[in-house]
Amino acid sequence: MEQKKIGSGNFGLLLLVFLLLFSFVEVSGQKEPQYTQYMYNIGSFNPAYVGSVISPEITALYRAQWIDIPGSPRTIRLGANIPLNNEKHGLGFNVVNDQLGPVTQTYFDLAYSFQINLSSNTLLSFGVDAGGSALNVDFSKGTFENPGEPILDRETINRFYPTVGAGLFLYSDNWYLGASVPNFLTEGIYNDDVASVVEDRLQFNFIGGYVFGLSDNLKFKPAFLINSLQGSPININVSANFLISDAFTAGVSYRVDNAFSGLAGFQVSQGTYIGYSYDYNTNLLGDFNNGSHEIILKFFLGKGGENKTDKAKRKELKDKPKQIDSPRFF
Repeated sequence: MEQKKIGSGNFGLLLLVFLLLFSFVEVSGQKEPQYTQYMYNIGSFNPAYVGSVISPEITALYRAQWIDIPGSPRTIRLGANIPLNNEKHGLGFNVVNDQLGPVTQTYFDLAYSFQINLSSNTLLSFGVDAGGSALNVDFSKGTFENPGEPILDRETINRFYPTVGAGLFLYSDNWYLGASVPNFLTEGIYNDDVASVVEDRLQFNFIGGYVFGLSDNLKFKPAFLINSLQGSPININVSANFLISDAFTAGVSYRVDNAFSGLAGFQVSQGTYIGYSYDYNTNLLGDFNNGSHEIILKFFLGKGGENKTDKAKRKELKDKPKQIDSPRFF
């Protein structure tokens, strides 16, 4: 099949829109949990992704960071991406529990996306999400250098605040670009006590990837994720994964000035994928911990994780679903 491609001028314009939309917002937000297997977990931080799948999928993730350091981060995430029958709309939800020392935050949100066709195999999705976060700070967990501080006289702090985010996701059958802001509504939410515990700043996420077909049994996918948090250094992640015989995934990832990672995954069945990653810190923290572990489970409740460009290709070729030999790679 001859593949139609979006013109370079239009493509450049869309990239410019991505950058402008997410570069001129002067509000505050909170730091989102960190993921190594971000390429399989896009729905967690970009609501525009939820409608890009052709059938429902459920994702569960557990991350244990900086093993052997007391109070180090632990993250649990459960999410779903659900396309609607009209193939233009999608719904999703996320529940994330993030623990760091005496601070526990539980995020939850509902996401909605709407997408348009830019060509026969290129789609642009717009997404929004709304939810909230329950914050709990228990000062009985741990010791502090300045126990006389007024805030430490309170054993616990419990607060709830709303969240509203947005994202864009541009994709075809072998590449994707995305941008998102997890939360716009935090300025003025915290009182003085909570503001001294939780950083109140805005985060931008930019993600992209490409799938190269090296042979019938080997595919190569480089990807990147950039997190920009106001007042902090930019967090840059780059990865290189290989898909072997449409079943086994292996690769490496690098978080600049932070960690090297090894990744592996297996397509257990048409509807189940399991992945694992291990991070080794390259900064000073590497001398005080035994790395970070992350496990992800994905369940595809339909045609093996196709996206909408896969479906369009299958319709054009009049193939049966089982003849699609390229499982969802993002």
